[in-house]
Amino acid sequence: MPLVRQLWLAIALITATTFAGSFLVSIHSASSYLEQQLQRKNMDNANSLALSMSQQAKDAVTLELQLAALFDSGHYQSITLMDPHGAIIVERIQDRSDTTVPEWFVRIFPIKSLPGRAQISDGWKQFGTVTVVSHNRFAYQSLWKQSLEMITWFVGIALLIGLAGILALRGIKHRLDAVVEQARAITERRFITIDEPRTPELKSVVRAMNDMVGRVRDMFADEAHRLEDLQQKLNFDAVTGLANRDYFMGRIRETLASEKAASAGVLLLLRLHDLAEINNRIGHAETDTLLRNIGSILEHVAAEMPDRLAARLKGSDFALIAPNADDTDALARQLAEAMSQLIHTGVPEIMDVFHIGAIPYNRGDHPGELLSAADQALAIAESSGANAWHAEAGKLSSIAAGNDEWRELLTDALADARLKLALYAVNDSSNRELHQEGMARLQVKPDGKWLSAGDFMPMAVRLNLAGQIDLGVVRLALDLLQNHPGELAINLASETIADWSFHNKLIELLRQRSVLCHRLWLEVPEYGVFREYEAFQDLCRTLKLLGCKVGIEHFGNHLNEARKLSELGLDYLKVDASLVHDIAQNPGNQKLLKGLCRMAHGIGVRVIAIGVQDQVEQAALIELGIDGLTGPFIAKAS
Repeated sequence: MPLVRQLWLAIALITATTFAGSFLVSIHSASSYLEQQLQRKNMDNANSLALSMSQQAKDAVTLELQLAALFDSGHYQSITLMDPHGAIIVERIQDRSDTTVPEWFVRIFPIKSLPGRAQISDGWKQFGTVTVVSHNRFAYQSLWKQSLEMITWFVGIALLIGLAGILALRGIKHRLDAVVEQARAITERRFITIDEPRTPELKSVVRAMNDMVGRVRDMFADEAHRLEDLQQKLNFDAVTGLANRDYFMGRIRETLASEKAASAGVLLLLRLHDLAEINNRIGHAETDTLLRNIGSILEHVAAEMPDRLAARLKGSDFALIAPNADDTDALARQLAEAMSQLIHTGVPEIMDVFHIGAIPYNRGDHPGELLSAADQALAIAESSGANAWHAEAGKLSSIAAGNDEWRELLTDALADARLKLALYAVNDSSNRELHQEGMARLQVKPDGKWLSAGDFMPMAVRLNLAGQIDLGVVRLALDLLQNHPGELAINLASETIADWSFHNKLIELLRQRSVLCHRLWLEVPEYGVFREYEAFQDLCRTLKLLGCKVGIEHFGNHLNEARKLSELGLDYLKVDASLVHDIAQNPGNQKLLKGLCRMAHGIGVRVIAIGVQDQVEQAALIELGIDGLTGPFIAKAS
């Protein structure tokens, strides 16, 4: 039985018991008092009548008239005049009882009317005895009225007590609900603190739970900070803060291989002309400042669009990969202008500082060949003169000419249900299926080829159609779960997280088929999670209540935000493939992934590696503590 119901029963029982006790005691006291009053009245009236009769003539008619006059007042049950030998001279009896008092009340609370007796004298002789018995119906009427008044007062007081109880219990329940919510959040791997209530018993419990949550948060934050420092040392350049060559190569391999990545983009190389000469002329400190400023420029350009990454490949070489960049000339010119402004204000005495080469790429290109082509473009720029840039001609290949045509194609495809899921296995460390991952495919043109998400989602996001596509993907996933066993994971676009219209439609759709939710895994890319953190946190809480599993995809590029994971209640993390490639030959990333697994396992979160290429990578990842794996090798093995 719920605690609130128990408290209500306790209050009701105590109140009812108190009233019943008070009622019985009051009624008993009142009935005893009324009996005493009746007896005294009988005695007084008997004495008064006897005195009056003693002073009158003793003929039968006179005596009967006196007795009848008193009896006819209606207050008496009987008046009897007897001679000294007990013979009745005159007697009046009233049998009927005109009263509204219920019979059951009379039976439960009897009131006895004890007779009053007095002697009648005739001179010095005893003439007889008069006995007076007052009617008790008036006593019952008074007692019944008093009972009704007490019940009325009780009902009124009970209502006031009930109102006060509602307010008190509401306050207690609110505090209990907060404690329960905190406990539930801990079971869901969301470590939150709440205000301490004033109730001493609850206060001690909440304080203990808050202390535990604080320790978990501190532990998690320390581990996240340690991993962030490790990642900075392993994967980022100490001077500029940009990604280093190893990290960049892992990312470019993933960008060229993953169907979730954009289908095309731009690769740009920037090289400083004779860094040693620059160092000799302006000094080591100024050179480091120049490198940091170049890093800031590249970071600024990279931050304009998701999934862009800037890196320092070696001392004088920098790179930028820009998925979905739609013009190599425009990107190269933008960077060249920013660099020209930098050297004009920073190192005006040096005429020849940089060269830039930019080329377009398409998914499936070989990383080595792509870098060679970019290096050739850079060589052309170097041969063109000081601070020159060269961009290979070409734009992103596009199915549609412009936004209007894209909108029409995407809208028609959704209306005709030309959307499907391609399934890929995700296995646990024992090579058993953990779940399947559903990749969206869209047939933009009837009888055309099925495009992967990287081909159409960028335009869908630009045209504000990503929410409709995600809802279509969720419907397909629920249909698959309805007709097939197992569990299924699907990806939600980062741009839909903060779309409350999408949020509400998604929750309504899931509630309609809530029986399937415990088999549905929903994941969001890392950059979108931390960009729209509060919206994602709210979405997590709602999805968890429905029974869905929630995770973050492509995790590992923003470890500086990892401390926030303790508040989300996640079920799993999918580690970015750039940290997985060649893991067996990368001790630094091994240390990073091992620490990440230890941190995630500390709050009950699974870690899944994506992009596994071969058995060597699989074995190394399992050794590090990875819980699940997916990628080309897993797909072949399945």
